[in-house]
Amino acid sequence: MSRPPLAGGSQKHDTRVAFRRRLLLVAWLAAAVVIVWRAAELQVTEVAAWRAEADRQHRTQAEVPAPRGTIRDRTGLPLALSHETFRVSVAPHEIAAGANGGDEIAGRLEGALNMSPEEARRVVNSTRRWVVLPGRYPPIVREELAGVTGVYVERELRRFRPHGELARAVLGVEVDGMGRGGVEQAFEEILHGDPGLEVMARDSEGRPIPGDAWTVRPPRSGGEVVLTLDLDLQEIAHEAIAEAVEKTGARSGDLLVTDPRSGEVLAMVSLKADGSTDLSALHSPYEPGSTLKPFTVAGLLAGDYATLGDSVDTGDGRWTSHGRTITDVQAVGKVTLEHALRVSSNVGIAKLAERLTQDEQYEVLRDFGFGVATGMGLPGEASGLLRRPAGWSRQSSASLAIGYEIGVTPLQMAMAYGALANGGQLVQPRIVREVRNPDGTVAEEFESRTIRRVIPEAVARDINASLVGAVEDGTGSRAQLTTFAVAGKSGTSRAYGSHGGYERGGYYASFIGFFPADDPQLLVFVKLERPQGEYYGGATAAPVTRATMEAVLAARHPPIDRSALARVSRPLQRTLSPAPTSGVTLASTGARPADPGPVSPAPAEARGGDARPVPEVRGLSPRVAARRLHSQGFRVIWNGGGSIQGTAPASGEFLLPGDTIRLLSAASTGPPGRSPAGSGIRNE
Repeated sequence: MSRPPLAGGSQKHDTRVAFRRRLLLVAWLAAAVVIVWRAAELQVTEVAAWRAEADRQHRTQAEVPAPRGTIRDRTGLPLALSHETFRVSVAPHEIAAGANGGDEIAGRLEGALNMSPEEARRVVNSTRRWVVLPGRYPPIVREELAGVTGVYVERELRRFRPHGELARAVLGVEVDGMGRGGVEQAFEEILHGDPGLEVMARDSEGRPIPGDAWTVRPPRSGGEVVLTLDLDLQEIAHEAIAEAVEKTGARSGDLLVTDPRSGEVLAMVSLKADGSTDLSALHSPYEPGSTLKPFTVAGLLAGDYATLGDSVDTGDGRWTSHGRTITDVQAVGKVTLEHALRVSSNVGIAKLAERLTQDEQYEVLRDFGFGVATGMGLPGEASGLLRRPAGWSRQSSASLAIGYEIGVTPLQMAMAYGALANGGQLVQPRIVREVRNPDGTVAEEFESRTIRRVIPEAVARDINASLVGAVEDGTGSRAQLTTFAVAGKSGTSRAYGSHGGYERGGYYASFIGFFPADDPQLLVFVKLERPQGEYYGGATAAPVTRATMEAVLAARHPPIDRSALARVSRPLQRTLSPAPTSGVTLASTGARPADPGPVSPAPAEARGGDARPVPEVRGLSPRVAARRLHSQGFRVIWNGGGSIQGTAPASGEFLLPGDTIRLLSAASTGPPGRSPAGSGIRNE
């Protein structure tokens, strides 16, 4: 028989149940308080932080690239500028959900982007989330597609060179928004500008949504850099050295055109046989050979160790000094120092160089700028090689006298000859004329800077006279111009091979000249690496110098003072030089020389054995026609524009070298022999 529960046990059980209920209620109340408290925190005190986090998850900030500043030539023509293009993306799922039909949007794409109907429909009906259309489009596309559902247009900036590869090595390139090489790298701080800031929306996967962006800070364009380069001269130099490399089979070639008075670089081309360009004119030293001889002579004259009239016996063209034999291409016997320089006698120059001490020989070469960088400002410039006398051997003095045991860059050589041309003062080369702010105001101008006086003016004048002789009847005769005296010097030196030592059959052929010799305005340097066949500088490089000078004179607006040229022009020679020569009639800014008009032709037998027919130039450009006539020794007058329609006298008529021919074009007016009123005499 069961016993009834005790009254005390039942009471204890009820007490425990009540306690648990109260504890559970307290827990629920505490949890509710915590939840309410946390909700209050989220909704009141932390609302700003969580709103920012939500924005961060759905929006992202990005830099807006600034347009790089423009690089211009000396006349203001753009050589490199930022080109704005646009990329088009399509979101097909937005088009399907939009109010406009897919066919309508496909039609908009077809019209704006010049797409085929099939391609436009394929893009609009694609199952992909995003479709990025290939290619880049002009700014007008942004206007035509503005507000079209599911179509997004993004802005891009690309570096654009309007003149292609012309001066590419000098300009450099832009890679990922940064300048690499040339002016782009040297003036990166000026050109890059200040980027802007924009906020872009992101989708659920965190990817930016094209076109859904807000500009917070607009970008600020970079400044402008104005170079000393002349676009026309750069083109002339490029064509001249390209033709020379192809014709001679050279591995590469360098051509510099400078103003020896200011140090401005007007054209600089370094071209390889495969057509690629670099800046070897700055960073590739070579042994110059005979083009270094004028500086040895300058040291002798400036130190009063010799005069140009001093005699030196070159014997049979062979001379052994300290175990080394120096030879001449052609024996000249006993000659003056002036004649030894004119005919480029290795023996004569090396013998007289013994009058200089090693320190004096080193100092004169260092004073002319060899062995140190010119400081032009472009990256990668080499210093060349000029060892101190402590490192010379007993043969070094003779080697240096004739251009060996020294490494020079083409730019160093051009600046050193510029010192001879401008009266003995070495100037610093310049490639930049000024830097401008984004608003076009001038931020900085780069003035001509004289580094030092190297030799007295009288010494420079005497050497220049000898260099004129070297062109008139010496090793540089193929660089002659009929109308103006040219001072210059050729050089031929052996080239090192890849395995050390001089390469058999490998040479550097070079020529450097300036004109007019009496008042130099332009200096032209030409170097060919390893030309095939004829390799002497006077035979391969000198004609390139002449062709470049002719083309500059034939240009419409060359950076020269025509008035000064007219004052120093010399009487035309009536006999032909060993190589074809050129002549040109120039206009002046003030009183100009009388227009001689066309020459009345006479029968060939009455005009002497030098008479030659006027070549046919009909249909050619003025520049090409002028060069063809110059190559035959004729002077040229041109007054019009467009292609050439003929000449006066006509082609086939016999004239003497130095006679004047008028180029007739569609724009020419007035009867032959007279210039139109108010027009100048021009050359092209």
